[in-house]
Amino acid sequence: MQATITTVSQRIYGFFSWLIFISVIIPTICLLAVIPGQLNRRVIAKKAAALIFFVTGVTPRVIGYENLPDEGSVVVANHASYLDGIILTAVLPPRFTFVIKREMSRIPFASFLLRRIGSEFVDRARNQRNMIDARRIMYVAGTGRSLVFFPEGSIRHETGLRHFHQGAFAAAKRGNLKLVPVAIRGSRDMLPAKQVLPIRATLEVVIKPAISPESAQTSIRDLLQVCRNSILEDLNEPDTP
Repeated sequence: MQATITTVSQRIYGFFSWLIFISVIIPTICLLAVIPGQLNRRVIAKKAAALIFFVTGVTPRVIGYENLPDEGSVVVANHASYLDGIILTAVLPPRFTFVIKREMSRIPFASFLLRRIGSEFVDRARNQRNMIDARRIMYVAGTGRSLVFFPEGSIRHETGLRHFHQGAFAAAKRGNLKLVPVAIRGSRDMLPAKQVLPIRATLEVVIKPAISPESAQTSIRDLLQVCRNSILEDLNEPDTP
């Protein structure tokens, strides 16, 4: 009986969460279509993301916000759920540009929203498009802009921090930007891969001390490993490279 009540309450919460998401995202897309200025649009997206979590009762707790540099930097975070991008949109300053897999550019409403807030799309396949995208990201990093990467690339249902791709760390090295490891906790519990209805969970974002890529002797691989180890310290998930 108790299990049935729990299942029903979870489903009610899941449908409620989707209702709130749709109720917030539709007017947000309309606003982004007409509001001038990329920074203004990012502020709107940030407030919309924060509103979704507030109304659904799962506002992310942020630990270590003071570790974010005031100047340009590269945030690298684990990727356990489709909620992760929304979570970081809600908690990070609007100056950050998200680097996102190109597959998202083919999803109509998501593509429009992401383009309007200035996200950068990258092709993960080893082809000419990938090379063009990589050069563009390197240029963006060279201008000192703040970037957000999910170096695992995609999400899986299984727990664990997986292999990191090198793009974020090469960009940080190219732009001499500090790397900021970020551990997102609870998003996999709330909405894991292959699940449609979210479950109420505690969300936490742990922002770790920044890592400088200044030393010429520090390789991209070294930076990757240091950041990955830093995230693992606070992730409460196994290392599954």
